[in-house]
Amino acid sequence: MSTEKTAHAGKPAAKLWTRDLVLIILVNLCVFTNHIMTLSTFPFFIQSLGGSEAIAGVCAAAFAFVAVIIRPFVGWWLDNGVRKVALVAGLLLLGAAPLGYAFVPVLSMSIAFRMLHGVGLSFSNSTTATVASDVICRPRFAEGMGYFGMATALASAIAPALGLSLMEGFGFGTLYAVAAGIAGLGLVLFAFVRTRKVDVPKKKLDLRTIINRDSLPATATMFVFMLTLGALENFVAIFAAENSLPSGSIYFIVMSVMLLVVRITLGKLVDQRGEAIFVYTCNAAMLVAFLLLALAPNTAMYILSAALAGYTFGGLEPSLQSMAVHTSTDETRGSANSTFLCGYDIGYGLGGGIAGSLITAMGYSSMWIIVSLACVVSVFIYAVWARHSDTSFSKNLASH
Repeated sequence: MSTEKTAHAGKPAAKLWTRDLVLIILVNLCVFTNHIMTLSTFPFFIQSLGGSEAIAGVCAAAFAFVAVIIRPFVGWWLDNGVRKVALVAGLLLLGAAPLGYAFVPVLSMSIAFRMLHGVGLSFSNSTTATVASDVICRPRFAEGMGYFGMATALASAIAPALGLSLMEGFGFGTLYAVAAGIAGLGLVLFAFVRTRKVDVPKKKLDLRTIINRDSLPATATMFVFMLTLGALENFVAIFAAENSLPSGSIYFIVMSVMLLVVRITLGKLVDQRGEAIFVYTCNAAMLVAFLLLALAPNTAMYILSAALAGYTFGGLEPSLQSMAVHTSTDETRGSANSTFLCGYDIGYGLGGGIAGSLITAMGYSSMWIIVSLACVVSVFIYAVWARHSDTSFSKNLASH
């Protein structure tokens, strides 16, 4: 690929696309395809074992709980220079957990294997994000992280449809065997990634080394927002089936196409204008998306809701993750990513757990309305705290 020229002084632009960035994006695609194809079908699997939506919500919370417990230690490990071993361990666990679902289809054991799956995801996506942070050039960091996050977009488009098709056409055994195989493919691809040797002084294991304070403003903003995504991704497919709406896979495809368009066309905006534009507009879009599901559950509004949700996740997640890690160093990059992803996981897991309980107690419409209020709280946290932090692109751009 030829080096692009800047519009200023004819100097070459910082090179963004490298072999290792492409490979780690593909590995991340495998990680999230494995994760999301099991995520979107897991409530159906729990129902097949005799469980309810509330039990499915407990599984989502358990998945997130164990991921949160493990992540800070993964971040500490990464800050001590470990990259390859952490990702290999994660990918092996991502392969082992679905095989556990398939070969031991018992409700209690499924919850245990779901927690094991959470451990694998913690190791895997903390490490892929850190490796991507290592290889992306600083002048185009937010843009690069946006492209890295496109793996999530593609997985969100492919995985729910793939998972639901395999479940409906071939059964849960085939579904989980394919999920394990995708984790294996990620392991093969990662063998070709040239991870940069990180020579840093060894850190002691304590609270200051496993929680990155600089990333907390972005983390808190994302944590509250993720209550909505946890509810949406765990229950929109069952909601659609019970309300005679198009398949949940259609919702995820529309959502992911919009997500992909946003990241391709608007990925540079954070570097140029700051993250505030996405925090405000994306939370507003998700609020409307949830109200459409609650108040107007017809096909047209269902598709519009999916498009709004795609815009939301396409803009908000990479901009806040970039904000959380862009000022970090080799010594703090792992803990910055793991702290941010802890907030992501806690919000996601609580969102699924709260949604499951609300559905059982009050029904879907009330659940969508109540959970949508998280968007208002997310904006409030950003406006009063995160936007004024030293890691904010918006603050730094405004000061120049």
